[in-house]
Amino acid sequence: MPGLIGRKVGMTRIFDDEGIQVPVTVIEAGPCPILQVRSGDSNGTRWVQLGFGSQRAKRTSKAEMGHAAKAGLEAAPRILRVFTLEGGDDIEVGQQLTVEQFEAGDRVKVTGQSKGRGFQGVVKRHGFAGRPGGHGHPMARNPGSVGPGTNPSRVIKGKKLPGRMGGTRTTVRNMQVVRVDGERNLLFVKGGVPGARDGYVLISK
Repeated sequence: MPGLIGRKVGMTRIFDDEGIQVPVTVIEAGPCPILQVRSGDSNGTRWVQLGFGSQRAKRTSKAEMGHAAKAGLEAAPRILRVFTLEGGDDIEVGQQLTVEQFEAGDRVKVTGQSKGRGFQGVVKRHGFAGRPGGHGHPMARNPGSVGPGTNPSRVIKGKKLPGRMGGTRTTVRNMQVVRVDGERNLLFVKGGVPGARDGYVLISK
């Protein structure tokens, strides 16, 4: 199966059979209806479009309503995302994908929008050590020299400098599924996943 769209609920801990605590992130994943299945180029690649949540009718355009109606949905999904479809997957438009496609012990990758930290200096943004902080040093957290003065007389591209930190698309791979709750559509993943609470994430094997 291609994967799921979910919402980050928060973090907690659970205990395994040996009594060892495991930090987990709780994700409300699915059910995700299939709105579209598309074929790619000559190499046989296929894509599937999944939806998650539902929009209010007053906030939905006619184009969105028509697109959802083709899949047999009464309301347009709040969010749409496209996943690559494996060759052996047999799915059809209108089918609902749930957390049942995952099992405890599976390895997944989770993609989300990392928390935005605003404009930050090099010490916080890139982990610079800084210079002496005692005796009133005037440049304790400054980046220092940013390039030679004679040649090339400019700052090289890619230089680590202050700037906006976070708020970017981030993927964490090889995360372990600890527990699957099919009744409540919950997925328990070991460790932390990108983004803040209530942020949307993509889960795929």
